[in-house]
Amino acid sequence: MMDAPKIVTTRPLLIARNVSKAYGDVQALSDVSATVYPGEVLGIVGESGSGKSTFLRSLNLEETPDTGSYTLDLPDVQGNLFDLDRYARRMLCATKIGIVYQNPHLGLLMKHSSSGNVAERLLVAGERRFSVLRDKARDALDASEFPLERMDAPPIELSGGMQQRVQLAKAIALEPALLLLDEPTTGLDVSVQALVLDTLKKLQQERKITMVIVSHDLGVIRTLSDRVMVMRRGKVVEQGLADQVFQDPQHAYTQQLVHAKL
Repeated sequence: MMDAPKIVTTRPLLIARNVSKAYGDVQALSDVSATVYPGEVLGIVGESGSGKSTFLRSLNLEETPDTGSYTLDLPDVQGNLFDLDRYARRMLCATKIGIVYQNPHLGLLMKHSSSGNVAERLLVAGERRFSVLRDKARDALDASEFPLERMDAPPIELSGGMQQRVQLAKAIALEPALLLLDEPTTGLDVSVQALVLDTLKKLQQERKITMVIVSHDLGVIRTLSDRVMVMRRGKVVEQGLADQVFQDPQHAYTQQLVHAKL
């Protein structure tokens, strides 16, 4: 039986409109728009080269699109975020946006302790008290279901699954308004993928974190997402409630993806 859709009674947290980005002659994004409500999980799916990761990096203010706007409905956050300078972007991402990369090397200092990696995010936000840094790092690692007896081990000594948990702990340490996930289970064994997905589901249910997750794996998107956006060659070809998109895909490309998964 299909789950009843969520009734939206609040203003959107995130609005991105007509985001376009070209790299030379390659049009990575073409008029991509998305709206995400508080506590909602938006899944973005598409094959490699579809533009989904470029869009996610834009939401993390790592990319500046050629055109388009991006707003977050948060106190003291105003205007088109693409217009922010480098320092303002850094502070906004440090305090309001968390990200988990496909490659842990992009998000972690691999030779520093796992707790130190989490504390580094807290330091950027202005915390200087060692006891508070230690306690908050422990709490974030525990919430990510990381084994606390290994919290002083550097990520370079950990498995891929545990590295992703350190990234997740770092991302949620300041309870961000928005959590971005870029192929968070790619390259992990199936059993480890399941554990990471269970952790993400638990975090979302308990903390109501607003998430945007991109993946080429429809199983991951279906497990986590309330709504789905399907991208191909830099464009959105279909979007809607997750159950509707997966059970009754309308676009030929979405049909191809779903049938290939089946």
